[in-house]
Amino acid sequence: MNNQAIAIPEQETVQDVGNNTDESVMSLSDFIGQFNQGLVEAVSQKNPPLYDGKPDLVREKVMDGLLRHPFPSQRGRVQAITRLLVDEGDKACILNAEMGTGKTMMAISASAVMQAEGYQRFLIIVPPHLCYKWRREILETVPDAKVWVLNGPDTLMKLLKLRESLGVASNQGGPEYFILGRVRMRMGFHWSAVTWSRKRHRSVVPEYPQKPYAESFAYCACPHCGSIVRDSEGDPITEGAFSEESSKQTSCAKCEEPLWSLHHARTRKKTRREMIAQGLCQIPTIGVKTAEKLLSTFGEETIEGMLADNIYEFINLMDEKGELVFSDRQANRMEHAMGKLEFSFGQGGYQPTEFIKRYLPNQYFDMLIVDEGHEYKNDGSAQGQAMGVLCNKVRKSLLLTGTLIGGYADDLFYLLWRLMPKAMIEDGFAYNEAGTLGTASMAFMREHGVLKDVFKETVGESHKTAKGKKMTVRTSKAPGFGPKGIARYVLPYTVFLKLKDIGGNVLPPYNEHYLEVPMTGVQAEKYRSLSGKLTTELRQALACGDTTLLGVVLNALLAWPDCCFREEVVRHPRKKELLAYVASVFSADKPSPKESALLQLCKEQMGQGRRVLVYTTYTGKRDTASRLKSLLQAEGIKVAVLRSSVETGRREDWILDQVDRGIQVMICNPELVKTGLDLLEFPTIVFMQTGYNVYTLMQASRRSWRIGQKEPVDVHFFGYEGTAQTDCLQLMAKKIAVTQSTSGDMPETGLDSLNQDGDSIEVALAKRLIAV
Repeated sequence: MNNQAIAIPEQETVQDVGNNTDESVMSLSDFIGQFNQGLVEAVSQKNPPLYDGKPDLVREKVMDGLLRHPFPSQRGRVQAITRLLVDEGDKACILNAEMGTGKTMMAISASAVMQAEGYQRFLIIVPPHLCYKWRREILETVPDAKVWVLNGPDTLMKLLKLRESLGVASNQGGPEYFILGRVRMRMGFHWSAVTWSRKRHRSVVPEYPQKPYAESFAYCACPHCGSIVRDSEGDPITEGAFSEESSKQTSCAKCEEPLWSLHHARTRKKTRREMIAQGLCQIPTIGVKTAEKLLSTFGEETIEGMLADNIYEFINLMDEKGELVFSDRQANRMEHAMGKLEFSFGQGGYQPTEFIKRYLPNQYFDMLIVDEGHEYKNDGSAQGQAMGVLCNKVRKSLLLTGTLIGGYADDLFYLLWRLMPKAMIEDGFAYNEAGTLGTASMAFMREHGVLKDVFKETVGESHKTAKGKKMTVRTSKAPGFGPKGIARYVLPYTVFLKLKDIGGNVLPPYNEHYLEVPMTGVQAEKYRSLSGKLTTELRQALACGDTTLLGVVLNALLAWPDCCFREEVVRHPRKKELLAYVASVFSADKPSPKESALLQLCKEQMGQGRRVLVYTTYTGKRDTASRLKSLLQAEGIKVAVLRSSVETGRREDWILDQVDRGIQVMICNPELVKTGLDLLEFPTIVFMQTGYNVYTLMQASRRSWRIGQKEPVDVHFFGYEGTAQTDCLQLMAKKIAVTQSTSGDMPETGLDSLNQDGDSIEVALAKRLIAV
């Protein structure tokens, strides 16, 4: 981690690159490898690093006192993080660590070191399905840690209790952690007006004797003190005018009682008994009849108190004879499940970040830890904006990510703005007069990224002269992030760690394999026919400036080779006219060439005692997952399919249950497991398709190669020969090369790191398809 830009000695570059003959040209990676020592010495002299590898012994002692000890390479990153945040006084730090290196462990260790420096409360925002994984790892690592999970519908109740304790002196022991599920950051609430209606008469409103009362109507009054609700001119407000659409969240002018209340949209307000019964039914072994029996026997107040404050008292519940209500088997299952359940009895869905912003003092939380930080990169994302609010409410911020940038400079712009707005404003990237960051983002792209200006010259008939021409300019972004931007915004604030840097015998070998599968004769012929028809239609549409067919054509050509077990009907998205039709090629029990390759690979892995994780992106209408399951089961292989219907918070347990049942292959969409889950039981991974998303591909491919893995990990990519699938894989590889250039991986040439000829995956693929 450097605090200045890296400088390469000019004389060495000129001397060794020399002339332009092929024999003397040296790739940049070879050059770095050959002259590594001299370059490191030169860089260290001109740009001394903030952390030079010499650990702080006091902080080392703190890490020695943890219940689980980080690896030496992880310790070095923790030292670098605390050096930047504490010794240098910077507000934010980025931990750009490759998937599987233990970002959670390093963040927890860093929090323990920060606690020794006087930082007590830590707010952690994570994907919702990882809340309890973080809780478990914190309790297993940090002695005397106190952990609260803010991921259930009772989040508001916990925050209200937290606010009530602001003035109460607390005995500071171990650090305090508040784990907030990311989805909760975008939740708002619905509200309705609280009114008290009466018939209007002279005794209640004596100041309006001139108004006739022949036609009585209802008016609004405060439900607490009975005072009439009036508008800005002092006139009483009728019940019809006092509604959610026409009223603000006002309070009574006399007693300040709120004249609105929270409610859930489109749902009937449940009674207290119904809500408690619903909470009981979430617990294993308790159904509707058992819940009603418990409520009738012990009462609503007793059951509610146990569920909210002491679940173990509920598990050990005794009847009037002193007998335990639940058997040992029931108690074990309930204890395992209730550590992950959240019980709520009508607290509403108020956005937690809004509550923290309004009702908790600045720097109440000492440090914010943002897991999967790249998920907050989008401009209009509600979660990203909420993350920016939290960054401004805390003393320090630590962002964790395995893919800091997805290829474009503006991937980093909004992250930087939310983490360190002061530095961005100082560099001239501030809000414009309209109150937006659009112009600043464009300026950032022009200075540090790649923008393409496309000029189009046309001859118009409206010009007065015969030679009059009209020039139009269209600007589009391209992948790339310049070295100046890396030196200014990445190196000074970022700590890097790659799996290969961990060293020792911590990780087994990792290998990637690409298998280009030839299609059958009939399959290839029908694909060529389909491709010819669709590319002709696409070329004609693009010539007219119509891009509506772009997604339709690309999706059809990518999907059909894998989905030709069903007929393919391609229609125009707007006109609904038929563009192409292809009949099915393979029957339900006849595998395609790629499926046959998968069957063979699975059998080979089964013979070695290895489980296989199969990724397929078509799990909706086309549903290749069900077909793969039936084909594998026909060969005697035990298979399970992970669907999106399995709740995010329960996917880890679901997978472990399937492994306990003896499955040999698991099939799922990579989007379902791309973050947080450790799939160590599946050392072989197969991508039947990849999709367009670089983040998803990089994350999903490393689900098994993580700390704790003992078996060699093999990742296989399958693609049909001569189809759009192979082109898509090549383009994905280019985007990954750009991503790695900001993580310390040097491409073969300097220009490769910019990849200036690249477009988005879809556009680049379309250009290949319609190329003559």
